[in-house]
Amino acid sequence: MIGEDEAASSIADNVISKFGNQLRFQHVPNDEGGATLTDNWLKVADLIPSAYLPTRDNQFHLFTRDNPTVSQPLLLYNGALLLNSNFNASRRTVILIHGHGGSALSNFNLVLIPSYLAAADVNVILVDWSRGANSNTVLSLVNIALSARNVKNFIEFVTSTTGQSLADVSLVGVGLGGLQAGLIGRRLRRQVGYIAALDPTYWSAVHELLPQFRANDGVYTEVIHTNVGNRGYIKPMGQVDIYPNGGINMPGCGRDDACDQERAYYYWAEALTSGGFTARQCTDYEEALLQECQGATLTLGGIEPKTGASGIYSLQTNPSPPFSQG
Repeated sequence: MIGEDEAASSIADNVISKFGNQLRFQHVPNDEGGATLTDNWLKVADLIPSAYLPTRDNQFHLFTRDNPTVSQPLLLYNGALLLNSNFNASRRTVILIHGHGGSALSNFNLVLIPSYLAAADVNVILVDWSRGANSNTVLSLVNIALSARNVKNFIEFVTSTTGQSLADVSLVGVGLGGLQAGLIGRRLRRQVGYIAALDPTYWSAVHELLPQFRANDGVYTEVIHTNVGNRGYIKPMGQVDIYPNGGINMPGCGRDDACDQERAYYYWAEALTSGGFTARQCTDYEEALLQECQGATLTLGGIEPKTGASGIYSLQTNPSPPFSQG
């Protein structure tokens, strides 16, 4: 006889759907520069009530120059908490969105929060959607849309409560967070002033389920490609697309895909604090991959959107900090 607990466990492990032609269990990149062993198949257990609920699980942490290391938690629709925080509507607001396997303590956040605060007097809000980002591969993709709706509602709450304009908001995401940033921008009627996707994730097994980052998701959009063809997209996606070192095999990474993706936010952080990273315009992305670009110049990243800029660019970096060659 099978006991009730065993029966429930057996039912929970029943496979609902298989996606792609690859193995069921695969190592999927995470925000810590490594990989997490993940089940690519959708099971009954993935749909039980303990599943991801953004209104309950997403967390928002505010950092400013007045509290650069200890966050002030913010709650959706709690206006008193927001108005009594260090948030200042006269400053640009930067919203950071981690990727798959990430959390509030992801290296992405630990690198970018101090870099933004060193570069300018801004509000930095960290979005912790770790409950959704640490799910089954397929559910993580579904959870992007669920989280995006919640973050969109949070941004509307902040702007309506404080009077800040969407033009003064920046969305910056890495990996799956980069795709989520674009989706949030679309849901905010493409009025966000600056959206950056840092090596947005491409998973070949389930690419048809991935939300696409689009050039018109915000007033100005910029995409950094550092692991094309493996974890990241090859083709251009933004108004400006920059392919450091031909878009793959970043110097100092030793052909490590996780290191390649990390370099996207390390370059972004250094550009904030030190400038540099002058890129040359290319005629197309194939020229960028070959690093044969000789066109006009544009700098990578920065605090303010480069509204009106467009095109495909390439640049070279050093293998260790300072990464910029000028």
